[in-house]
Amino acid sequence: MNKFFTPPSPLIDRFGRQVNYVRLSVTDRCDLRCVYCMSENMTFLPREQVLSLEEIGRIASVFVSLGVEKIRLTGGEPLVRRDLLDLIGHIGQLGLQDFAMTTNGTQLSHFAGSLKAAGLKRLNISLDSLDPAKFRRITRNGDLDKVLEGIEAARAVGFEGIKLNAVIMRGRNDDEVLDLIELVRRLELDISFIEEMPLGVISEHNRHETYCSSDDVQQIIEQHYALQPASMKTGGPSRYFKMADSLSRVGFISPHSHNFCSECNRVRVTAEGRLLLCLGNEHSVDLRAILRRYPRDNTPLREAIIDAIELKPEQHHFTTDGDVQILRFMSSSGG
Repeated sequence: MNKFFTPPSPLIDRFGRQVNYVRLSVTDRCDLRCVYCMSENMTFLPREQVLSLEEIGRIASVFVSLGVEKIRLTGGEPLVRRDLLDLIGHIGQLGLQDFAMTTNGTQLSHFAGSLKAAGLKRLNISLDSLDPAKFRRITRNGDLDKVLEGIEAARAVGFEGIKLNAVIMRGRNDDEVLDLIELVRRLELDISFIEEMPLGVISEHNRHETYCSSDDVQQIIEQHYALQPASMKTGGPSRYFKMADSLSRVGFISPHSHNFCSECNRVRVTAEGRLLLCLGNEHSVDLRAILRRYPRDNTPLREAIIDAIELKPEQHHFTTDGDVQILRFMSSSGG
């Protein structure tokens, strides 16, 4: 055999898309109750239904053996999971091109250094408002100062990349788009503005009324700063732009207005071990049952993942009229 021959990846779906990015949820629990993410009175999974850290580590190892190059840990809030650093240390040794975590930032002031030392390369930090009262309303119980302290702690330890994520809702925080831009310019961070996704039934607000498109957000920014398309690729769904006088990059995640399904390269594993082939569809495979049926043999797990890629749908079908087709909340979907 030609020593330069590279066998094709087994994780190519029916539409020619190669899956090389996995988001692993380590918990469905969170210390915040963001209005677009979950109900105020959530019912969380019984602990025996949640994957152990060892089981999540097995899944990560098998995905890497199948050609996955990027893993992101999600939740809920990952940092509420006890002994998470053990899992990060394991995944950090798998030779990934990119290893990231999405966090709400409330506990970063305590964990930033340990996360970096364990092998985590990048952080995505959720921040939807810079107004303490508004931040508390959106998160229902959040302390903005804790998140800002966490951001500073993360900057201090020198992660390869730090990006802020902001879900923009009309009439709620769309008046803060420029404030968030000024923050990332000052701190030399990146930011992604996200259209709210219609996952889970919520009563706190009407999603149709609060829908704010990426085009609307971009128009707000371009009243003050010209945005030029950037060549940056992170393996995720963001479309990135740059500003001529700043190192910060501005991304837009637009599941409604700019469907990114044709380039989708990712799958998710929920905290209970469901392999979700698409955020906006219910196609899934129960990996937990396989893990627990074969605790010492990864071959069935590997075969199940390869077979599951055939179920990956061509696209999601999100709507902006308030209709909810997916009943699971974002916190249960894995970030």
